[in-house]
Amino acid sequence: MPGTLYIVGTPIGNLGDFSPRAEETLRQVDFIAAEDTRVTVKILNHFDIATKLISYHEHNRKEKGPSIVERLLNGESCALVTDAGMPAISDPGQDLVRLCHENGVPVATVPGPSAVVTALALSGMEVSRFTFEGFLSVNKPSRRKHLEEIKDERRTMVFYEAPHKLAATLRDLYETLGDRRIAIVKELTKIHESVERTTLAEVAGKYDGQKLKGEFVLIIEAKTEAEREAEAPPADPVALARQYMQDGLSVNEAARQAAKETGAKKSDVYRALVENGD
Repeated sequence: MPGTLYIVGTPIGNLGDFSPRAEETLRQVDFIAAEDTRVTVKILNHFDIATKLISYHEHNRKEKGPSIVERLLNGESCALVTDAGMPAISDPGQDLVRLCHENGVPVATVPGPSAVVTALALSGMEVSRFTFEGFLSVNKPSRRKHLEEIKDERRTMVFYEAPHKLAATLRDLYETLGDRRIAIVKELTKIHESVERTTLAEVAGKYDGQKLKGEFVLIIEAKTEAEREAEAPPADPVALARQYMQDGLSVNEAARQAAKETGAKKSDVYRALVENGD
């Protein structure tokens, strides 16, 4: 019988958020696959857990993934942890989870803190619908493509960002998206936790040249209906009148209704319809 891979959520700042079930799971598994063993060992020491650690991260996942799966297939159990929060969310753990599913290894989860939902709850923004965009690429073409793809997004957007890249990211967001409301959430669950509710216009350039610390979650409002309508091309009054005629209105009534909705002159619309034999 294969062993089980446990996806274990760890604190995003405050060790008091570590759940009893997560603690028990880390004690009982045969080994722990950690994104950064130096970070995870602090949790293990705090809770007096002696389980063996191995590293599993972006730079060794192709090598370590198959070897972890092999150990699981031989009956060992493993806990997958990231530096903070839930593994496999914007981190290489997703590849290990996929490998386990593909090889018939049972996967279970021990939920824990998540910076995405924690920041959303704290932000005071509209969060009934949202999209998680992760980290923007440092590669300029990829970064530009990503930003262009979300210009018309109708859901609240959530980004992660490192302190040394925050200033550049805020500038790029403002240049691409225009002025939007934004919540900049910093150091979740830690002593210096803060929420800055502002606009992209106000923060574009604000942090230039500053040496920032901590991890940031950026929550940006969606494109509003008013913005979409303002950018929409004006309706063709003649084409609109033809639609009304297809719905059963007379030429005169269709011209009147189309003119009313588009600001065109009724006589111009009527004339165009008659001249084209509508």
